[in-house]
Amino acid sequence: MPYFYDLNQFKRTFMPIPTFLARLSKINLSVLIFLSSIVVSAQLAPLSPKATVSVLTCATGNESYSLFGHTAVRIADPEQFLDIVYNYGAFDFSTPNFVAKFAKGDLQYFVVADSFSEFIGRYQYEGRSVYEQKLRLSLPLKQQLFDQLNKTLQSEERFYTYKFIDRNCTTMVVDLLNQTIGTKAITKKDATKKTYREVLFPYFKNHFYEQLSTSSIFGTKVDQKATTLFLPFDLLESLKITKYKNEPLSEPVVSLLTVAPTTPHSWWNNAYTYGAFLLLLVFWKKRSVGLLFLTVMGILGLFFLFMGWYSLHPELANNYNVLLFNPTLLVLVFFVLQKNIKAIKWLSYVNWGCFLLYTIVLINKAPFWFLLPLIGVTSFVIYRINKENR
Repeated sequence: MPYFYDLNQFKRTFMPIPTFLARLSKINLSVLIFLSSIVVSAQLAPLSPKATVSVLTCATGNESYSLFGHTAVRIADPEQFLDIVYNYGAFDFSTPNFVAKFAKGDLQYFVVADSFSEFIGRYQYEGRSVYEQKLRLSLPLKQQLFDQLNKTLQSEERFYTYKFIDRNCTTMVVDLLNQTIGTKAITKKDATKKTYREVLFPYFKNHFYEQLSTSSIFGTKVDQKATTLFLPFDLLESLKITKYKNEPLSEPVVSLLTVAPTTPHSWWNNAYTYGAFLLLLVFWKKRSVGLLFLTVMGILGLFFLFMGWYSLHPELANNYNVLLFNPTLLVLVFFVLQKNIKAIKWLSYVNWGCFLLYTIVLINKAPFWFLLPLIGVTSFVIYRINKENR
């Protein structure tokens, strides 16, 4: 949903600003946004009756940050030669401690504005389709929305703390539109029994290890019923049937840019390398290989526990995947190196019990068939270590 934003791209794609601002290559990005938005809003006259407001939905891409698509708001007024796209999905990759902030969940995202031509050009370059739904709003509501967006650009409101499900480019647009029309008309309409995990799982198709890693690092929140409208194409479908004052809120979907999706091909990012790795663990009987594997599994378990405690992302909390990626595997490896037969046997039974419980917990969830082979191979490696140490 989000996309990268840097200073050079900002100067190329932001709305026209004075030349002297564009040449300030060392100016802070947030200051540049602030000054630019003041100049832009000062130049804008009230919207004319021909003005239109629409929601843009951008197709998924093959990069990790684009796997779920994107949502933006377009305001066009031909009488003013105005065509602007407001985008809540920007973040500054040069933010100090970027990785730590992203992991903790306090990374600040912000709203930016592009000319429509630059916006559509970016998605044409990336090979991603763009769809538009014009909203049937009165001129006063269009003006209210327009004013609010420009006010946001000029204030600290332009920043928000990103949350994967609860606050992203789609939820921010939903909240903005509902606030404008004065009612929570735009909601998740389909009465689905699917969980967030089941909803998200297909988006990782053809991205095997991303699918495997997210299935492993997410905790219990993604097993809740998917009641929040947080994905771009869910919003597109919801707008099709949303009514405001007993009338459809949006016009039919129009394709602004149609690009045939491309299926990524990777020699390593697929189930075949995963299967080959697991088979290698089964048939490569060298003791050090098995111990290294168990060490990595235990370290991952510690990482999951740490992220559940450290991160503000609720999706990472209460992660039952530590039953498989079990930190006690590190203790097992230690006792193997110490040749403590009794402790090895006891910890093996503890881990097998955790694996059985994990299988029961996982059995009705989307990633079950992905993780079942890993459960089996890890159990077998522990069995072989026990056999070697009898």
